[in-house]
Amino acid sequence: MINYNRLKWAAYTANLSMSVVACLSPLLFVTFRTLYGISFTKLGLLVLINFLTQLGIDLMLSFIPHKFNIKKMVRLIPVLVTMGLLIYAVFPFIFPNHVYTGLVIGTVIFSASSGFNEVLANPLILSIPSDNPDKEISKLHAVYPWGVVGVIIVGTAFLFFVGSGNWQWLAMLFLIIPITSTALFFSTDMPEIETPQKASGIAALLKNKMLWLCVAAIFFGGAAEMIMTQWCSAYLEKSMGIPKIWGDLLGMAIFALFLGLGRTLYTARGKNISRVLILGSAGAFLCYITAALTSNAIVGIIACVFTGFCVSMLWPGSILVSSEHFSSGGVFVFAMMASGGDLGAALGPQLLGTVTDKAMTIPAVCELATQLSLTTEQLSMKIGILSGAIFPLLAIPFMWAITRKQK
Repeated sequence: MINYNRLKWAAYTANLSMSVVACLSPLLFVTFRTLYGISFTKLGLLVLINFLTQLGIDLMLSFIPHKFNIKKMVRLIPVLVTMGLLIYAVFPFIFPNHVYTGLVIGTVIFSASSGFNEVLANPLILSIPSDNPDKEISKLHAVYPWGVVGVIIVGTAFLFFVGSGNWQWLAMLFLIIPITSTALFFSTDMPEIETPQKASGIAALLKNKMLWLCVAAIFFGGAAEMIMTQWCSAYLEKSMGIPKIWGDLLGMAIFALFLGLGRTLYTARGKNISRVLILGSAGAFLCYITAALTSNAIVGIIACVFTGFCVSMLWPGSILVSSEHFSSGGVFVFAMMASGGDLGAALGPQLLGTVTDKAMTIPAVCELATQLSLTTEQLSMKIGILSGAIFPLLAIPFMWAITRKQK
């Protein structure tokens, strides 16, 4: 019997690479705004580009998965991360007047790797013989937030001690992870990954209402998770007046810690995923409202980080439901779920950035900020966070519908 432990570690390190891809830009939002004067809208656009690129890969793998050599695509994942991070880091040295262009190009390349990873990592792990595949999937997804914690701690320490002006070297430092993943993938065997071989099989799945309920659920769940992931640090710094180092550690890092804790707890003791999805959506909604409306920094931090626990299973839980319901869907179902999640993860953070910038130009917001003894930027970011509450709120009826369908 083949030992797939090395393959599992390759998948885990690939997910760690996704932690770098997801967190690097948000970790540097304030640095980019300070050093290069990049607007909140353009900063949000980097997130949008990230997830729209992933969405394009998802859709491509959704409808023509049988046209690709899946094993080669899996091995390509960490290679793309390495290339993207190199461009992201080196471009400002070569073209100092076109920093944002380099950020966009690097983002597109390493975001493509994320698209391949989130579609192929789940069926890859499920293709490995296991007595408890749900536990293996939950473990795979738990690696990501723990990786986020590590990325934030290392990144925050680097920026504090080395200086934000040397941020490019931080990106170079993180190259260690995808390089390790590349070495593991190219030195291990892979099992076959199931995928529909005919368009007719895909057409039949597309007509199934349960599939679209799952896609809608992961859309709203993905948005609820990624808004706070991408903007938590900047929100605590700009709106609550918390220094950046503490905004990163008390915001992003502990948010990711709670995200990982929720997924790890489900791995160990979890059951009744449908109920977890409903309660998680409701809890996330209350956390968003609290974070937006409070003027107390401690309450704001608690609301932000506890959102991580509430949304922890919204993304992987939706995948678990779909994989159980469509056991023969293979890569196609995972690609459709990734498409829904990425679309939510793209539109949610971009909405917050756009709402925040727009609010800063409205005279009534400026007047209200003065009355509340806040700056216009502080109040505008609160309005942006408040707008994010719509996503976990809208997730609830879809999670409920999935529960009814399962029963």
